[in-house]
Amino acid sequence: MERLRIALVLVSACLLPTFARSSDCCEGEILLLLDSSGHVNSHQFTKLLHFLSELLRPFLLGRGQVRVGLVQVGITPRLEFGLDTYNTQNALQEALRRTQQLRGVANTEDALRLAQRILRIDSQAEATPRIILWFTDGVGPGEVDGPMAALRRQGVSVLAVSTGAGNYHVLRNAVTPPIEKHLYFVDVDDIIIITEDLREAIIQLIRAERLQVSDVRSRSAILQWRPMLSGGLGSYELHYGPDPSSGTTGSSVSIESSKLFIPGDSSWTQLNNLQPDMTHTARLIPQTNLHNIRTLNVTFRTLPDLFGPVTVMVSDLGPDHLRVRWHPVQPEQVQRYRVEYGAIPSGPVRTVTLPSNQSTALLKRLQKHTEYLITVTALHSSGQQRATSIKACTREVLHALADLQLIPAGRGSVHVDWRGGGEGLMGYWVSWKNEDWPSSSSSSLFLPPRSQSTLLSELGHTSRVCVSPVYATARGEGLCCTAHT
Repeated sequence: MERLRIALVLVSACLLPTFARSSDCCEGEILLLLDSSGHVNSHQFTKLLHFLSELLRPFLLGRGQVRVGLVQVGITPRLEFGLDTYNTQNALQEALRRTQQLRGVANTEDALRLAQRILRIDSQAEATPRIILWFTDGVGPGEVDGPMAALRRQGVSVLAVSTGAGNYHVLRNAVTPPIEKHLYFVDVDDIIIITEDLREAIIQLIRAERLQVSDVRSRSAILQWRPMLSGGLGSYELHYGPDPSSGTTGSSVSIESSKLFIPGDSSWTQLNNLQPDMTHTARLIPQTNLHNIRTLNVTFRTLPDLFGPVTVMVSDLGPDHLRVRWHPVQPEQVQRYRVEYGAIPSGPVRTVTLPSNQSTALLKRLQKHTEYLITVTALHSSGQQRATSIKACTREVLHALADLQLIPAGRGSVHVDWRGGGEGLMGYWVSWKNEDWPSSSSSSLFLPPRSQSTLLSELGHTSRVCVSPVYATARGEGLCCTAHT
């Protein structure tokens, strides 16, 4: 019964309203960043291309509609086709069918910098919404922070789909809020279940000029709009509060509307301190001297107030354990918390019950390099419940390199021998740099896991040689030696 309940959570999170928008509803740019490295096998790569084909099929293509480009992420990222290459669905579908996988190691940082240049150069107008749809098998902390910050400054929205052991905190910081709408963790074989959700999230970002409301809760909501101020010139004035015409504000309490001033390069903002279970209005007024732009209005209703975890986070990840935290803690309103966790897709579900003043739990005896669904439920004395779920993956064991030896093999050459191995090994990363000229660039080579040696030639008199084992999610601890030839 418990396993069935977790399965229902997954289904209900994915099967949201189906695509019911007109195909000419949208205008914007979608740049696909597709992991084409050796971490993705041929079957998975084919499934990803088929998924993209179905995801993009309803959109009209071309300038004034939706423009689609594709960058493959490999050792050297490759622009498969640009934003203006295809303006019909038949041509786009054929291009996706004939796309060939690059393999090798995923150089995500360079791929993002390439995406930044493409969106800056190819952008038809600064007011056109731009999206990066990023399919990744996982990146390490710090690898994408710089490029992502640059993309945010450009006004680019980022959506991510993790098909492997993706680091939740890295991806959470990379995507554009709201996180629940723009970040997905899914097995490639099950990726079809997110088609409607992901397409709807894209539509919300590139719809014709309207004020959109998303992630509505009891006391907060997120407003999104298509950028209307070219180059960020000017600002927005936002008025919001309970709708006086709805008759729900009550006669005994007077609630004033709030006002915000928002920079002209913004396309979303979060409304806080709203009244629960009440109709609200929001009015966005562009402030610019260049031309007249109409005011945008929207009406929405907040959810009833039910206390429980709003944010669930995972930390202290290890091969066999992780720590889950939630916020806020409300001991006055909550009777106790229940934490349920099980391996995806069909592992046994374990349960931990905690007092109402506790906001963290250490989950032990987990399987290494395995994705878990974790659900934190606030139990009320009235019998009501509020639950929030998160997916997290335990770390794989990263074995360190056991030994490294450099043997001179003639003028300018050295024989590199090492010992390594371990479960999940993808290969070895060999890099070297001539220390006679410190300003010179380093060279590198990726070798398959069966390799235990290689011959390097055309070295300087003194060169620094490093070898690191490469696993699915990160590199293991390597060794470095100095070669004298």
